[in-house]
Amino acid sequence: KKGTLLQDCQPTPQYTDFKDKMLNDMDKHWIQLKVEKSIALAKQPSWKYQYRKHGACCQKVYDQNAYFSLALHLKDRFDLLRTLQIHRISPGSNYTFKEIMDAIKTVTQNVPDIKCAKATG
Repeated sequence: KKGTLLQDCQPTPQYTDFKDKMLNDMDKHWIQLKVEKSIALAKQPSWKYQYRKHGACCQKVYDQNAYFSLALHLKDRFDLLRTLQIHRISPGSNYTFKEIMDAIKTVTQNVPDIKCAKATG
């Protein structure tokens, strides 16, 4: 269904730790910020969580490598940071949901599914 976030589909896929080039690509373009780098690379908790939560919904079409390769490709295709900068939206200032969503929609042609999260710590 259009606009529905796909998550928690069954069966939950197995996750295989990345190695070699894909590990380097993931570490460069999809940084795991919530854990120390050495643990992040050894255990890959953020990527594992994302794949098991969302990748399960497309496992009949994409295996793990294809799923993350597509995610990295989409990240490159839609440079959201640059898009926000073009629309004069920069870190450290306050903006409405509408301002952010309208800026993102200019490149994706779709209404983004974004949420606010209260910072802790």
